[in-house]
Amino acid sequence: MIYTGSIHTILMQGSELLVRRIKEGTVIDHIDEGKGLQVLDALGINGRDGSLITIALNVPSAKYKKKDIIKVENKFLKDDDTNKLAVISPKATVNIIKNYKLVEKRRVALPAEIDRIFRCSNPECITNSAEHIESIMDVMDKEGRVLKCRYCGRILDVNQLEYN
Repeated sequence: MIYTGSIHTILMQGSELLVRRIKEGTVIDHIDEGKGLQVLDALGINGRDGSLITIALNVPSAKYKKKDIIKVENKFLKDDDTNKLAVISPKATVNIIKNYKLVEKRRVALPAEIDRIFRCSNPECITNSAEHIESIMDVMDKEGRVLKCRYCGRILDVNQLEYN
């Protein structure tokens, strides 16, 4: 079975999943199971720029029970992207590929604060007003991924964050 679309490229040979190597780009590995589509949304990866995107959901993992994997050709994550990824899936790794070779591997980590990435969920917060004040979220608990808006003090649910 072969399915090729703007977001998915999946090749099956018998019961084996085959995913082709990428020449240049980013492989996001060890994404928490079931979070791959949320990662695509958060990073604004949708295939409209013509990049080949491969996503595998709920793949068996030796390290964790299951994981998601995303490969994006010709895209390299910026710091803001890595911070978004750290909030959604703190166990993820980012692999930078150049000329089919792994040139950089990094684990994501939550910083002490996250600027401009997420909107506060409090409609009364000044960051949601016409003032155009950029949001700042303080990371209160890195393990539990607890964020707090610096302006209004609201504790934010990481599963319901809106991206700027």
